[in-house]
Amino acid sequence: MEIREIFARNLRVIRRSRGLSQEELAYRAGLDRTYISALERCLYNASIDVVDRLARELGTEAADLLKRPSKDESK
Repeated sequence: MEIREIFARNLRVIRRSRGLSQEELAYRAGLDRTYISALERCLYNASIDVVDRLARELGTEAADLLKRPSKDESK
């Protein structure tokens, strides 16, 4: 799994676990909803600043968005 895929998966999983829509997360982070959607579909690369901004709005660390899933989680 490539880092962009890992980021996309983690972003989607954490966002959903926080009960946030793409639209709400985008609003809180000062981004466009379509950008969040594109990140979750691996269409765009996120800058380190965007990764940090999203992590703060999700109440997590930027490293958590880039962490590889365990073998059990990736199934």
